[in-house]
Amino acid sequence: MSFLRRRSAATPAGPDFDVLAMDPGDWPGNLGAGLLPAPDGTCQGVFLRYDLFGGRGPAMIIGNLPEGSPARELDEGEIPFEAAQLLLALENDEHVEVVSTEDVPVMQGDNLLIVRRLKLSESRISCVQFDRSDNVLVTIASWDRPITDDLYALLKPLPAELFQQG
Repeated sequence: MSFLRRRSAATPAGPDFDVLAMDPGDWPGNLGAGLLPAPDGTCQGVFLRYDLFGGRGPAMIIGNLPEGSPARELDEGEIPFEAAQLLLALENDEHVEVVSTEDVPVMQGDNLLIVRRLKLSESRISCVQFDRSDNVLVTIASWDRPITDDLYALLKPLPAELFQQG
């Protein structure tokens, strides 16, 4: 699977890994992207924010965090960065924590993904995670919409040009 590989080191700017998400052309709302930079200028994560609510907050955030990203280091019960960003964007400041997790096998094309479904204390958030073969952690947090197996078929690598400075 092409999205499970690192891009070459010759990429001029942006993340040094493929970003797996839904193509902006496949999404009827607004799309925003953000990079999580490290002090040395390397990219420690990419977050795509998909907004279907007409500027009232995102419906979904998809994060791609490479190995070593500080956003991957969570305390027991702490929600993923993407779920916290979703709550922040929706101006929901209640305390939310991870209640339980379950590993579920999901087919994506001819490949098997082991998807970790996180049950949160805020039941309107659906949250899943899976590790790619290049050790990039993909997290999907969705507001008031269940994450079904159909979503994984929509995920694909986005062109590097989306993340280049210029």
